[in-house]
Amino acid sequence: MTKIIIIDDEEGICSSLVFALEDDYDTEAFTNPAEGLKSVIADQPAVVLLDLKIGSVNGIDVLKEIRKQAPGTEVIMITAYGTISSSVEALQNGAYSYVTKPLNMDELFANISRVMEYKALNRQVQALSDQLERKYRYEEMVGKSDAMQKLYRLIDKVKEVDTNVLITGESGTGKELVARAIHYAGKRRSGPLEVVNCAAIPETLLESELFGYEKGAFTGATQRKAGKFELAHGGTLFLDEIGDMPVQLQAKLLRVLQKREVTRLGGTEAKLFDVRVIAATNVSLEKETEEGHFREDLYFRLNVIQLQLPPLRERTADLPILLKHFIDKYNREMNKSIQGFSKEAEQRIFNHHFPGNIRELANIIESSMVITDGEIIEPEDLPAYLNRGTKRQESEEASLKPFVRLGYTLKALEKAFILETLEAENGHRKHTATKLGISERSLRDKIKQYEQG
Repeated sequence: MTKIIIIDDEEGICSSLVFALEDDYDTEAFTNPAEGLKSVIADQPAVVLLDLKIGSVNGIDVLKEIRKQAPGTEVIMITAYGTISSSVEALQNGAYSYVTKPLNMDELFANISRVMEYKALNRQVQALSDQLERKYRYEEMVGKSDAMQKLYRLIDKVKEVDTNVLITGESGTGKELVARAIHYAGKRRSGPLEVVNCAAIPETLLESELFGYEKGAFTGATQRKAGKFELAHGGTLFLDEIGDMPVQLQAKLLRVLQKREVTRLGGTEAKLFDVRVIAATNVSLEKETEEGHFREDLYFRLNVIQLQLPPLRERTADLPILLKHFIDKYNREMNKSIQGFSKEAEQRIFNHHFPGNIRELANIIESSMVITDGEIIEPEDLPAYLNRGTKRQESEEASLKPFVRLGYTLKALEKAFILETLEAENGHRKHTATKLGISERSLRDKIKQYEQG
């Protein structure tokens, strides 16, 4: 039975309402607003009948808490004739409607019926919306653009085979989500998924992370440790940012992949493994092989099937469904009821270039939802850089102007621009490399050249 909670400091009104409603609804009344609010939060009723003045407590304050703590509950305000302006304020703060004292029961029942119709319609709309979103989802990925639909079809083809897969795309496009989709939707879903970020682990530790080590293999190896290949046995090993793996370690990885066996550092026993390898990179491995930074034989070993993730700027058709996806996600996590963006704020987002891709979009929505005080996100709630109206290309062109001077060599211009970008990124080499569109290894090599020259 549908639950209705009444919060009114007049016991006579509470008793009358319970008597009138109890045949059709599961009804409970409270004269204490704190106890009533506690029950609303616990029971999440369909409707609350809330007095505008509950003793010394302002019903508007109770209404705001209900909207925050029980977003699925609709509130009908009970007000005296002399406080119509306050009733309008209640509507502005999320009340569904209001009725005036003395109560007209026919009017009250009509209001409750309209609430039920409204909630039923909302459920239908939400069901259709969920059905539509499922159509445009694949595991944790969301997108209805042709590029994403093509990607979903490719994942369907590769998920049931053990062929090595190389996922390419810019930083923030969701390469790890693709790897997880292949694993959890495929035949190896019951096995482990082990993830190694080749760019995040120091070169000296990456080998032991992958292959494991025996006790005493090196200083600090106080006990035996299994590597990721052993841990991923029967499942999937995801090698993220494979383009940043040192060349000497690439040779060892190739040998392990060819023999399908691994030997721990300091050990002599070769262990067979059953692992499906998925690799990802945000740089062109083909170009890296041409420059001698990546082994060609390992590239062909990993690049049996390539899945290309498009940047967000090339899949703008996905923006509306992505906005809804992240708003729903953060509403659940923050216990909020944000409805969306104003037209102006939405336009700022649609005009943005998104150099950080999906990761940047998610951060924009999360931060805006934290900052906003209302249910609609306005331009002032957005990160400041979106309100400056400066696109990435304009920014990059502006940043180049100080260096473009007649008489400069290309080498000098490159050095100046790289050092300026490095300074702008506070010395963070990975971020600098991403901004410049080169690999972190290429950046390290260029910095070494500048130090030597």
